[in-house]
Amino acid sequence: MPTTLDGAPRPPRGDDVRALLRSSDARRRRKDRLMTVLVSTAFGIALVPLVWLLWTVVARGIGRLDPYFLLHSMRGVFGGMDAGGIYHAIVGTIWVTLGAAIISVPIGILTAIYLVEYGSGGRLARAVTFFVDVMTGIPSIVAGLFAYALFSLFLGPSAHFGAMGAVALSVLMIPVVVRSTEEMLKLVPNELREAAYALGVPKWLTVIKVVLRTAVAGMTTGVMLAVSRVVGETAPLLLTVGVIDSINFNPFQGRMMTLPVYVYQQFTAGVVPCNNPNVTCIPTINYDRAWAAALTLILIVMILNLVARLVSRLFAPKLRS
Repeated sequence: MPTTLDGAPRPPRGDDVRALLRSSDARRRRKDRLMTVLVSTAFGIALVPLVWLLWTVVARGIGRLDPYFLLHSMRGVFGGMDAGGIYHAIVGTIWVTLGAAIISVPIGILTAIYLVEYGSGGRLARAVTFFVDVMTGIPSIVAGLFAYALFSLFLGPSAHFGAMGAVALSVLMIPVVVRSTEEMLKLVPNELREAAYALGVPKWLTVIKVVLRTAVAGMTTGVMLAVSRVVGETAPLLLTVGVIDSINFNPFQGRMMTLPVYVYQQFTAGVVPCNNPNVTCIPTINYDRAWAAALTLILIVMILNLVARLVSRLFAPKLRS
């Protein structure tokens, strides 16, 4: 290294600095390429089962997915008849999921607001956080047993209707909504809160007008993740909602069919024995209905996510340059 007259290291000149910036260590360059290859390979491996799953469901379910299948129920359908649809299951899925969202979204958002804005560091906040973490990991069948036991105390063990399924799914949705909303609220800069307080805005109005408006896009995504989490649950709905072949629009009376339960019922029915050659019979009709219903469920989840993207784009705060 060049030195000065008194023996001290001489600072690098401009040309030397530019040369050092242009050069790169061969060892670090090899590590960078190796990590790039590893990350790309991991992404490709993770993508394979997803693409395979989508391809399998589309290939096996697209053949039966037609307007008749979407607009008819299974009432009066038996054996290997080339008939029946999922209209009653779509209605049940919409009602049960909507009821679960009505219960869980306000509770989850208000709980997250308390944890971030009002109860940070308190005993109650720590207790709520602990129980939310516990609820995140409970099996779905436990939520179904809870809802069934709750309503059985008041209505008897024979009670099965859509609202029971909504309560069971809300138990699974609440911790997801709380966690996602809590993280989004924590990402809001404190400078925005402090600016609102400096203008004399009360805290509750700051939360509504500033904090929630800033985090609305991420909160919407979190809610849709929670909906996607529960829309495909089967075990709790088997216990609470039950199985029916007819259309039921009333979630407070009578059993309701849902798409996950429909897929389970059709797939477990298996191959139909066709012994009478004079009757039109499709041996694999149950499997065909199950794959078509699974494809419909995937399309519903995709539509919900597209709607969430649109809502978050419309209500997100606009940045002006």
